[in-house]
Amino acid sequence: MPDHPAPSHRLARFAIQGGPFTDPDALAAHAREVEALGYDELYTADHVGRPDGGHEDSPPNVDPFAPLLVAASATSRLRVGPLVVNDGLHHPVLLARTAATVDRLTSGRLVLGLGTGYAAAEHRAIGRPILDPGERVTRFGASLEILRSLLDDGRADHRGRHEIVDVADLGVTPAQAHVPFLVGGNGRRVVGLGARYADIFQFTGLTHGPGGAPEPGGFSLSSVQERARWLADDAGDRAPFIERSALVQFTACGSDAPASADLADRFGLPPEVIESSPFVLSGSLDQLVDKIGRLRDEVGITHYVVRDPAGFADVVAATRGDTT
Repeated sequence: MPDHPAPSHRLARFAIQGGPFTDPDALAAHAREVEALGYDELYTADHVGRPDGGHEDSPPNVDPFAPLLVAASATSRLRVGPLVVNDGLHHPVLLARTAATVDRLTSGRLVLGLGTGYAAAEHRAIGRPILDPGERVTRFGASLEILRSLLDDGRADHRGRHEIVDVADLGVTPAQAHVPFLVGGNGRRVVGLGARYADIFQFTGLTHGPGGAPEPGGFSLSSVQERARWLADDAGDRAPFIERSALVQFTACGSDAPASADLADRFGLPPEVIESSPFVLSGSLDQLVDKIGRLRDEVGITHYVVRDPAGFADVVAATRGDTT
């Protein structure tokens, strides 16, 4: 990973989340396209079951790690990772073993995305009731500590409320000397954990309603500015070395891109919030490049995860200096 937020000649870096993760040939072609279009990373997700209750045409929720091997094998520089691993569904020692193995098999191209998890139904599905929010964050902090120790040193000794770990030798060493962590979240304590452990901290803008249903409660620029201050204050000397990221929920580039007023009903937010939010990128190429530049200046975001490789490719090219 870079040892500063972004190269000076680039406004931002970009990654893709999603793909045809159950078809190896289609996935290989998708990964090659993502790489050729200038994206830096390709991410999966970590969910259990169908998000809409089981419609056959809904996207499958596959293992978050297995597709990464296909994507990395089909490309030469593309970094890969889960976005994000649901901490409550995984034991940290077994997760560290998987991450170290995948890092070796991808020649050191893993970015390990990590989050607390939020969907009660997913926890019920595996017979592991979801913890209340405070306890989820406590467990997440312990998992980050254990994972960092195991991936850096191959050993961990932890006696906590949620896990007891005594590993003298993990048995597999990552290819990277330091597997980068992407920590995603919105709450105050999660931002603090990101300040301590993240190489990339991802602002999500998402709050959670009944059952964990995500809501755009933190989409406003002022909300992101507040979290950026928390991150800087908590990180101290680490702050310049933590890349700031946004998980974008809607993108459109071109003359027919919806205006902020047109998207207000979709998100249930005022147009002025949509206009300045890093989680909605819609407009002409010039407007998007300008917005990305302003967000870099105002909150330091230099990394974006989007879901439309071809539709957003012109923005990727323009922000790295390939076009004017």
